[in-house]
Amino acid sequence: MTKVLRAVIYARFSTDMQRDASIADQIRSCREHAARQGIDVVEVYSDKAASGASLMRSGIQKLLHDAQEKTFDIVLSEALDRLSRNQADIASIYQKLQFRNVMIETISEGTISEMHIGLKGTMNSMFLKDLALKTHRGLKGRALQGKSAGGKAYGYHNVLRYDAAGEPIRGERKVDPAESDVVRRIFADYATGLSPKKIAEALNSEGVPGPSGRGWGASTLHGNRERGTGILNNELYIGRQIWNRLSYVKDPETGKRVSRLNPQEEWVVTDVPELRIIDQELWDAARSRQGAMRVKDTSIPIWDRRRPMTLFSGLMTCGTCGGGFSKISQTSFGCSTARNKGKAVCGNMATIAQAELERLVLDALQTQLMDQKALAVFCEEYARERNRLQSQACAARASLEKELATAKRDHAKLIDAIIAGVPAEQVKDRMLTLDARRIELEGLLARTATPSPVRIHPRMAETYRAKVVTMIDKLKHPDGMLEAKEALRGLIDRIVLQPTAPDGRLAIHLEGALAALLMLGLGGARQRGLSGESQAVEDIEELVLVAGVGFEPTTFRL
Repeated sequence: MTKVLRAVIYARFSTDMQRDASIADQIRSCREHAARQGIDVVEVYSDKAASGASLMRSGIQKLLHDAQEKTFDIVLSEALDRLSRNQADIASIYQKLQFRNVMIETISEGTISEMHIGLKGTMNSMFLKDLALKTHRGLKGRALQGKSAGGKAYGYHNVLRYDAAGEPIRGERKVDPAESDVVRRIFADYATGLSPKKIAEALNSEGVPGPSGRGWGASTLHGNRERGTGILNNELYIGRQIWNRLSYVKDPETGKRVSRLNPQEEWVVTDVPELRIIDQELWDAARSRQGAMRVKDTSIPIWDRRRPMTLFSGLMTCGTCGGGFSKISQTSFGCSTARNKGKAVCGNMATIAQAELERLVLDALQTQLMDQKALAVFCEEYARERNRLQSQACAARASLEKELATAKRDHAKLIDAIIAGVPAEQVKDRMLTLDARRIELEGLLARTATPSPVRIHPRMAETYRAKVVTMIDKLKHPDGMLEAKEALRGLIDRIVLQPTAPDGRLAIHLEGALAALLMLGLGGARQRGLSGESQAVEDIEELVLVAGVGFEPTTFRL
């Protein structure tokens, strides 16, 4: 009997000339093609409004993932460029599917081979470059006319008009009265000495929507002067439109767009006096306060220009809003959200000295995250949970053994039927199915051994404390400081800083990384003593999920 081929369909649209119905049209054409060829369609994948220049598409990624399961034999598509227009990507897709014995067939090109990949891949890549050039040319023409060439600036709204033929006139915009008042206020406040953080805080406290519809942040205002981003750097507010300041290219490894500053001679500058919001005197005052743009000293390597990471950088969390805690001065930490977006978003304005925070947390790591009472509770809870898991494993094993016995018994009955005169052709398929299932069940049983009893080493707490003390001592010596810092950070999940009433000081909730604590207490990644056999890292990691009772966060009141 001839095997019926299983196919999946892939459809995609991306350009303005296409619409949602294009997906349905492609799928219908592929189904009709499959029916003519006698092929079963088992799944459909699609990507809407997704560029073919990148593989960062959910539909194509799911298709490639499912191909690993070998649930289909053919990928059907309207044309090869639906899968990808990128020459390297289409070659990669072809190689991955070929490796799994999956063919590609399109309505336009038929069965795809290496020749199609080379020729069509090159043509599609050339199409993308040509499309980019035409799009850029069209946008440049729009920018020279003083119209919007993409994007929407705060303070303006788009105007939709039609020409005599009923075609939309694109790029028209007008000053938005409400938003333009906010822009003038921002410039006036900044020129009189208010910082972007204070301005953002005031706007948030009054409930003024930001450009994205959410709260204001300091970076929304100051942006990047060199790149012309941010409210305070947008020259459109003085009736001067600058287009093509930045260009965007896709990183071939991540598929993400990366912006690059174009040479100034490539900028397209157009006067649009009707769009002016800020008068020249206020603009000059704001620019004067910004001061001359600082030139970066490129002679200093970037790793030497970064702010040094403190012992617990990135691990601190505000207990009020969930935002990060960062340095607000040379010696203190505070909530970043409260300072960037104001008290209307987060009212936690309490601070803590870096030295005090590190002293308290290091003391907790030494004395409280592995005390005997907590360890006793953990051992009890862990043993109870492992016994429950062991009971489940035993029940599952018994079910597999029962099914295996049934498969063997049914197989034996079929052999008896053949001996009794039943033609072998009538029972052949059933015998093969039972034999395949028998092999599968025997493999499952071999991999599901009954868990061994659990025993916690009695000196685990002592080993842990000794190692933590050693790591803390290494912080004082340059040779071992970096290694010790990373090891200590690995023992912590997070540090939650919660203001307490009525004094407003901070309580520190220190949450230990259970798997790291236990591995350190056991003396390494593998250590005898947690069970009768050598304990693997995977079992240690399981503890994070099944046992946390004995290691509740340690709390300090400051």
